[in-house]
Amino acid sequence: MAISDLQFPAGVVTHGFERAQHLASALAERVAAALREAIAENGQATLVVSGGRSPIAFFQALAMQALPWSKVLVSLADERWVPVSHEDSNEALVRRHLLQGPAAEARLLGLYHSAGSLEQAAELTEQALRELPPIDVLVLGMGTDGHTASLFPGSPNLPQALQADCPRRCLPMLAPSVPHQRLTLTLPVLKAARLQILAIEGQSKLVVLEQALQQRDPHHMPISAFIGAPLNIYWCP
Repeated sequence: MAISDLQFPAGVVTHGFERAQHLASALAERVAAALREAIAENGQATLVVSGGRSPIAFFQALAMQALPWSKVLVSLADERWVPVSHEDSNEALVRRHLLQGPAAEARLLGLYHSAGSLEQAAELTEQALRELPPIDVLVLGMGTDGHTASLFPGSPNLPQALQADCPRRCLPMLAPSVPHQRLTLTLPVLKAARLQILAIEGQSKLVVLEQALQQRDPHHMPISAFIGAPLNIYWCP
């Protein structure tokens, strides 16, 4: 099965590649072009990315793009509630693989805050996100359970996070199958992004995407909340 075999709603654009490196390079070029366009229009650009291992090649390719990086603000769609020094920190991943060389001039707005509880940390992040301008480019990933960002099926705060009029920009979330508690941007913040991209690899992810297309219930498969215009999907086997 290939990405072209799936039937998506009108306005969803798919891009298939033979190899992960080809996907990373094409994605980096597309994101860089959108950031340049935003800078030309507004004098600045905002990029929000996801963590995990999958985007590392994309981060490294994007860091090599010729951009006025000092005019770019980078933030995260979600974060594990661990210190930046922790090996599972998404912020650390971005610093290590994206904010290198000329790209180190970009400003990073992290989500992690030390606090007495996850809820208190989320409230601190909520305050910090007042500095987050409208998102020009959003790059999401997807788990085999249909989660994206840290919008996990079964998490107590998921219904609130998925509300189109959710007043919060950040909510604490619980991941059912991994040890770390999470912080996530909420649906209205993410869905307001000018360019929305989902980058996935492997046949198993295509199967999940097909299930999300069939169910179209974001409470069971949160990724389905994003499957519609103007989503761009980048995939390779």
